[in-house]
Amino acid sequence: MFRIACTAVLGLLLACQPPSPDFSSVFDGSGGAWVDLTHAFSESTIYWPTDTLGFQFTEEAYGQTEGGWFYASYSFGSAEHGGTHLDAPIHFAEGRRTTDEIPLSGLIGPAAVIDVSGRATPDYLVTIDDLTTWEREHGVLPDGAMVLLRTGWSDRWADRTAYLGTDLTGSDAVPELHFPGLAPEAAQWLVDTRSIAGIGIDTPSIDYGQSADFQSHVALYSANISGFENVANLDQLPATGAFVVALPMKIEGGSGGPLRIVAFVPDGP
Repeated sequence: MFRIACTAVLGLLLACQPPSPDFSSVFDGSGGAWVDLTHAFSESTIYWPTDTLGFQFTEEAYGQTEGGWFYASYSFGSAEHGGTHLDAPIHFAEGRRTTDEIPLSGLIGPAAVIDVSGRATPDYLVTIDDLTTWEREHGVLPDGAMVLLRTGWSDRWADRTAYLGTDLTGSDAVPELHFPGLAPEAAQWLVDTRSIAGIGIDTPSIDYGQSADFQSHVALYSANISGFENVANLDQLPATGAFVVALPMKIEGGSGGPLRIVAFVPDGP
């Protein structure tokens, strides 16, 4: 009798447990859409002007083998910081996380898209007011947020001169760079008052082109906040409600690396 009673109680407890969450709709396309936020790597990929080698892609094998099957293989070479890429915190902050040390919680999180594309100029700085204006409409930036700054600059990706603000290369190009970025005061405000995990932008750098001291990088990365640069397709994301997955090449001891960044946009209610 005791065994029967225990079995009955156990069955009742199991029946009362909430069902396990079903995440299949995230992956089978029924619950929303995935958006690729990554520019493809190729010989036309834009790198910082001092990285003059660019993306190197070499055919090692292509065609039918003696065994009768087709086989293709390539080698590639790249600086860490070119194209759509990760900035690991150590990039501008000694002793902070390297690429392989960033936890998944620093690469995955809810997206907050700050859209300044309607007013961005080649030397525009995203301000604290831009951030607080967004919050007045959408609520406080959530803990662990991936803040994505949309300036509209990714529309210029196919035109290197328009994207960077100069057609020069090498060290002579750096003083001639013109593109929007995040104001250092706004970067420090995010560090001091919010608990974001990562920040991305659709330009070559978190700091604007004319920056000479990269203080936005320093402020954010000193707090172990990851950065994503040359992000694409931010116009396809809502201001809130999407989720970002930003997975770089896991380079041991690296200061960054090529990045495949995507976002999941759930269907509306």
